[in-house]
Amino acid sequence: MLNGDSLTPIYVQVAEWLETEILNGNLRSNERVYSQYQLADMFNINPATAAKGLNILADQGLVYKKRGLGMFVSPRAGERIRRKRINRNLKRLAQELAMEAERLGVSREELLDLIAEAWTQARKEELE
Repeated sequence: MLNGDSLTPIYVQVAEWLETEILNGNLRSNERVYSQYQLADMFNINPATAAKGLNILADQGLVYKKRGLGMFVSPRAGERIRRKRINRNLKRLAQELAMEAERLGVSREELLDLIAEAWTQARKEELE
């Protein structure tokens, strides 16, 4: 789940894990999010580190605080995370892939075929 050997700080990994939970539908709009203490127990980390991860999501408007009750998933948080990850991850990867294909002399059609093949393989593996 979290990787202590990663260059990515633990609190960022906590925030990304929570984003993934929202994307996967495990945490839904207006549903209570794990507390900093629950996260600390789950990942065997300091509660302050867990709180820092939660605060990243709060600062981005993906969760909101209800005084005395905790943090809750903001409406449309899943769509906002999806757009953010498309812009941050997929567009960058697509650009790198296109540049490498150009360097290797791979045509647009060949590249699209490779992507379609990878898509099919990923879906098969997901279903297994």
